[in-house]
Amino acid sequence: MKLREVRDILNAEVITGEDALDQEVCGACGADLMSDVLAWSGDKGVLLTGLTNPQVVRTAEVVGDVKCIIFVRGKTPSTETVELAKKSGFVLMKCKYPMFVACGLLFSKGLVPRDYGEISRIL
Repeated sequence: MKLREVRDILNAEVITGEDALDQEVCGACGADLMSDVLAWSGDKGVLLTGLTNPQVVRTAEVVGDVKCIIFVRGKTPSTETVELAKKSGFVLMKCKYPMFVACGLLFSKGLVPRDYGEISRIL
C-alpha cells in the first residue's frame, strides 16, 4: 500500500513529506508506549501514536525502516517534532480517528504485515 492510500483511508492531513507519498508501506504499529514501538521491526511501515513529542521521531529512527508517523485523535506535533522529522526524512500525518479505529481501517483495507500469514489467510 502506498502512503497516498494511507492518507486517503484515514482522511489524514499531511504535515510534512507530501513529495514522498508514493512510498510503499507493508505494515503498521499503533502504540503510545515507545518501548512497545522499539519491539517492532519497522516493517517498511507506519507508526500510529497519540504522542507528539520529538521522542516519537527519535524512537522511529532507532527502529529503522519506518516511513511515516501518523498522529491520531487530531493531535498536532510540536514544531520541534516536525523539524526533526523533516531532517530525518519521515512523512508526518495527522488524522481525527482514535488509534483503534485508524489501525482497524488500515488493516481492513489490506495493510497486513508479511509475517502474519495466518491473518493474511483470513482476509
